[in-house]
Amino acid sequence: MSPSPRSQPTGERLDLRVRDLRFEADGVLSIGLERPDGQALTAWQPGAHLDVRFATGVERQYSLCSDPSDRFEWRVAVLREEPSRGGSQYVHESLRPGDLVSVGSPINTFAQASAARYVFIAGGIGITPLLPMIQSAEASGARWSLAYLGREEERMAFRGHPLLAGGDVEIFARDRGARIDLATWIGTVENAVVYACGPERLLEALEDLATDWPSGTLHVERFQAKALAEPLSADAFEVECRRSGVSLTVENGCSILEMLESAGIGVPSSCLEGVCGTCETPLIDGEAEHRDSILSPDEREAQDTMMVCVSRALTSRLVLDI
Repeated sequence: MSPSPRSQPTGERLDLRVRDLRFEADGVLSIGLERPDGQALTAWQPGAHLDVRFATGVERQYSLCSDPSDRFEWRVAVLREEPSRGGSQYVHESLRPGDLVSVGSPINTFAQASAARYVFIAGGIGITPLLPMIQSAEASGARWSLAYLGREEERMAFRGHPLLAGGDVEIFARDRGARIDLATWIGTVENAVVYACGPERLLEALEDLATDWPSGTLHVERFQAKALAEPLSADAFEVECRRSGVSLTVENGCSILEMLESAGIGVPSSCLEGVCGTCETPLIDGEAEHRDSILSPDEREAQDTMMVCVSRALTSRLVLDI
């Protein structure tokens, strides 16, 4: 299987028009977005997400769940959360067709590798980034299977999607008495890659299983940051910004991102939790303490990049390509 490179944000933002809102399940609306001038949108690959800023100033990240070949519409789906932090409530109660929203370029921290066989596991709204992947797998002739897990069947979006009609798909709705034994359902992972998105409990269970799998088999995407312990070191450290010619000191209690911004060095950022990948920055020298929820174990060991919103240093000095 070939590697799956992540795409980086360009910093460009577009004011896009809400083409329509669709009811996808109880508590789930999808939003179709288009350019007001009718021009084509940027190309994207399965696994990508958008940073969406609403008129209220609330900014959230949503996985693209539409057809990547459609250059004139981006579509995301929003689960109504209770309590809402402001994003889902606004979408479900206030957003209307014709409204404008500010959208960043697609970012892909969950890129799909080419493989002969795919195992997809979705928990709830985690189905969204997997739909384009299933479409890609189908188009390539690869074998694929999907386990779609949810608490209530009526709240499981896209379960009637044409992509899921003829494939190797199993719906596990708890209110219908369906349960999954992950190890049994997945079976052998030889010559396969596993892509999963959903609640933390599901992803942790898969990561436990994956300790015996070949490196690079499991790929997960989180909607929320993993719970983190305190940093390994409370010591201050130096950060050299090689291209900017600036060096700064990061004290305990401050993030690298905060110190970069205070020095006038702009870094695109959004979630501030190490989930969205917007602030990913190349690392030239030094060893980072990776505290994000994106990088794989192999990527952490490589020390080629870091999320400066949450990660810190294991060495007294880091050199960033910025």
